Amino acid sequence: MYSQIIVNKKTEIVMTQKSKVAVIGLGNIGTAVVTNLVKGNRSVIIADKTFEKATSLAQKLGSLAQPATIADAITQADIIVLAIYFDPIKAFFKTYATELEGKIIVDPSNPIALDEKGGFKKIIGDDESAGQILAALLPNGAKLAKALGTLGAASLAGASFQTPVRAVEFYASDDSSINGEIEELIRDNGFEPLRVGGLNQSIRIEVFGDLHEFGALGKAVTLAEVKEVV
Repeated sequence: MYSQIIVNKKTEIVMTQKSKVAVIGLGNIGTAVVTNLVKGNRSVIIADKTFEKATSLAQKLGSLAQPATIADAITQADIIVLAIYFDPIKAFFKTYATELEGKIIVDPSNPIALDEKGGFKKIIGDDESAGQILAALLPNGAKLAKALGTLGAASLAGASFQTPVRAVEFYASDDSSINGEIEELIRDNGFEPLRVGGLNQSIRIEVFGDLHEFGALGKAVTLAEVKEVV
């Protein structure tokens, strides 16, 4: 990342350090996020409950992907992409409460499960969102952004770095101090970031929401297309 500094009426370009990112959980979503970050030339720490899964993916992707245990990944990183199912996140917050203090947590989860017809159903109230529920359970000093979950895994991988116009990844956050880092993370994933508001709006970017691929949108969209449908 580059920053401009004015020195004696001259503009100097200087390098600034990007925040360290860890992706925990290497299912379809987590693997897509890690792969996108490496493609975007962003280093990433990767962890899974099965350490061998992290080492195997790291070997496949190269030196920008560094495997670690879950505890070490949290300790080493500034931003934690928690790519695990919604319900286990609650226990995860308790187990790693100390390690997660002061961290930026990115939650792509969707509160859904298979229904009796082979489709999906919400496992929380129709008017509830995963973002707001998890925000109330955050470890001390942690900051939450709902992001990287507005597309299914296939689109998260296939629509990244789209040309000539990038597809959008929506996000929601209550703390404006983290917005720049979240937007940088989304861009390094190959998408154009667009904030929908605070976490009270995160229901819109979860499954069945009006800004989710598996809701009203039905596909990955560009900024121009968003304006047409929203």
